[in-house]
Amino acid sequence: MSNEKTGSAASASRALQPAESNPLDFVPDKIPFDIPYGAPIALERAQAAIAAAVAEAQKQSWKMNIAVVDSGGHLVAFQRMDGAMLASIQIAEHKARAAATFRRPTKVFEDGINLMHLNYLLAFDGVIASRGGIPLIDKGSIIGGIGVSGGTDSQDEIVSEAGAAVISQPRQRTNKSDSEKALGHHVISETKKR
Repeated sequence: MSNEKTGSAASASRALQPAESNPLDFVPDKIPFDIPYGAPIALERAQAAIAAAVAEAQKQSWKMNIAVVDSGGHLVAFQRMDGAMLASIQIAEHKARAAATFRRPTKVFEDGINLMHLNYLLAFDGVIASRGGIPLIDKGSIIGGIGVSGGTDSQDEIVSEAGAAVISQPRQRTNKSDSEKALGHHVISETKKR
């Protein structure tokens, strides 16, 4: 048998084998990250998240920019620590906005591109493939997002997690007045304020 015929036979054999399955062809039962959008985060809570993030950054001696956006991705609060990189101001805002509007931590995009090679993600407006953006979830709804930039991606993530923990942790409550019940406000216990 000539090499030409052997090569043709091998090609035909490969053509008959099933192609590798595409992981993107998998159809999940439910939509991933299907967290409903809620009312926008209040300024007081946004500032509390930033304060917790700043405290973590100071503990680590890291200089960070920290942004909090509402459930629509609009800036609510921002803080630039002394000496934080100027270019990171926009990056922190971008991470916060992407986390809120895409309803997922920005690390998901980083992993999708770096580990799964899903480069098409970069074509989506508003995506940032850098960890440090986390949705802020209260009572099962997204009320905003926090974004941190100024260090490495892993440093940014640690600081953003500290800020997000303030919003997602269970909060102690006092008895609410009728007006507070009607408005759905959260009341921090007096013991927590001290």
